[in-house]
Amino acid sequence: MINEWSLHFPVHAHKSLRSRLLDGNSDTNVYSALWELYLHEMLLGSGCIVEIENQIGTRGKNPDFLVSRNGEKFVVEAIWTAQRLGGAASGSLPPQISDAIDGVPSPNFFVACEIDRTGSAAPSQKRLKAGLTRWLASLDPDQVIASYEQKVPLPRHTWQEAGWCLVFEAIPRSPGKRGNPTSRTMGIHLAIDLNDESNQVFDAVKRKGGKYGDLALPFIVAVGNAAVFPNDEDTETALFGSSVEYVQDSSPDFGRMPDGYWPTTRDHPHSRVSGVLIVDNPAPWTWARNTPVLWRSPHPRSLPAPVLSTWATAQLVGAQVERRPAAFPVHTALGLPECWPVGDAFPSTSTK
Repeated sequence: MINEWSLHFPVHAHKSLRSRLLDGNSDTNVYSALWELYLHEMLLGSGCIVEIENQIGTRGKNPDFLVSRNGEKFVVEAIWTAQRLGGAASGSLPPQISDAIDGVPSPNFFVACEIDRTGSAAPSQKRLKAGLTRWLASLDPDQVIASYEQKVPLPRHTWQEAGWCLVFEAIPRSPGKRGNPTSRTMGIHLAIDLNDESNQVFDAVKRKGGKYGDLALPFIVAVGNAAVFPNDEDTETALFGSSVEYVQDSSPDFGRMPDGYWPTTRDHPHSRVSGVLIVDNPAPWTWARNTPVLWRSPHPRSLPAPVLSTWATAQLVGAQVERRPAAFPVHTALGLPECWPVGDAFPSTSTK
């Protein structure tokens, strides 16, 4: 599919695209090239004409895509950004502890493990396994999924012994993947601190938003948002500011702090950006599944951003965010089947 989509790029852009896709020294180059490849194909599949790296704007630079559709033109600038990692936490998880966690029977859940504190001696593997087994057995995976869809955080369990403090999070397995006694229990091991995702989105949009000066066209910054736990609330904070509640005469009122990319202040900075298109964790195995969301500028001086039929939208109405779903799933614009790619990502190997 990558080979096929790359052929849809104009000839003059092939060399640069291929070089980044084959860069064995930089994941950032590879993923940013894949992000641009995805965007280009999605725009083409939505009935757009796409020109690449035309010189446009008052600063004489070349944004990624000049897009024409139904007689209107707009500019799309792509940026792929990964959640930055902070300093090391309390050290790495010793192999014997990792093996003990994997030895816990967990047919219904993966387990994420974060080290809060390390001890000088290894804790009892037997007691660790027993504590995790009791905790996981007390959880109902379908109930956890239903709660998570209502914005309830995943269940967490703190285990302490011999100076160690480990924090576990239960991640439900999909119904079709449950019941396999040989599957690994450990899903994610976080031995590092994660920077605030809202800062990640804010910095990416700010970096691109003023790069080209006045374009005299609607301007969309498209962010490939690679994050460990992507969250719409983080994006909302980054773009519209932190939500606050004021209480006057026992009547609550809601507002926004001026800490977002589009603050609700009189000077209306960043009005050149018409919208920010976000796709969480874009990669070949999520292309057909993850819905793009266009976050629309609330500023009256921003040129209105066009909305494609496979994009969901989010816009500020007063201090609240109003969301609308996409009219069609994104795989229809990409020419992919709904369940693409087929097969298991990590097929288990049977032993005789």
